[in-house]
Amino acid sequence: MVTASQNETQRVVLSARGLTRDFGGFKAVSNVDLDVHHARVHALIGPNGAGKTTVFNLLTKFLQPTSGKIEFLGTDITKTSASAVARMGLIRSFQISAVFPHLSVLDNVRVALQRPNNLAIQFWQPVSALDRLNDQAMALLREVGLENARHALASELSYGRKRVLEIATTLALDPKVLLLDEPMAGMGGEDIATVSNIIRRVGENRAVLMVEHNLSVVSDLCSRITVLQRGQILADGDYATVSNDPRVREAYMGRDDD
Repeated sequence: MVTASQNETQRVVLSARGLTRDFGGFKAVSNVDLDVHHARVHALIGPNGAGKTTVFNLLTKFLQPTSGKIEFLGTDITKTSASAVARMGLIRSFQISAVFPHLSVLDNVRVALQRPNNLAIQFWQPVSALDRLNDQAMALLREVGLENARHALASELSYGRKRVLEIATTLALDPKVLLLDEPMAGMGGEDIATVSNIIRRVGENRAVLMVEHNLSVVSDLCSRITVLQRGQILADGDYATVSNDPRVREAYMGRDDD
């Protein structure tokens, strides 16, 4: 796999300035500035209720910001619809696995490949029309280590492998920036190691922004970490910087005199 050059990893592909979202006077997100760089894995962390998922929803336009600006690949997308930014290559996953349980692993990926191959609206064509997508689908399954499970029903996969399949279907949309919402949630150690390795490979040639509670995963995978608390940025930097910040330690572990 070709990895990005140092100049490319310095390129900001997704940014937010002054990102704010009010809900009836309550500021769920307040004045957040964020830069996501090409070919880097960036973590968004914080205690429960810190505003991480709200930031994801704002960046991917599932929510409209009350104020602030969002740019993607140099284009202002602040007022762009969620479907439009997805077509531009800003793609997200969700905490709940989103695969078709009664389709095979291969067919799940073939379905995801329809839109980038301009087949999504050609509903009158026979299922055999999707055979042209087999090579692309198998390449994606090999990338995530599911090629030997291609004929299995998605419902037959373990929870961790379902999440791996979800990553494959997300990659089928050819994301320029991939947003992963708690990709390790509910996984055991073996599955965590597998998914971590996949995310590491994915992050070699595209930007990844992930919400994750497992700090050992964050320290291993992420070159940059943004810590949120009460909807505001508490700290930002590499793992050593944020983990040694006394405000971060207090947010996660409480004060010594508590």
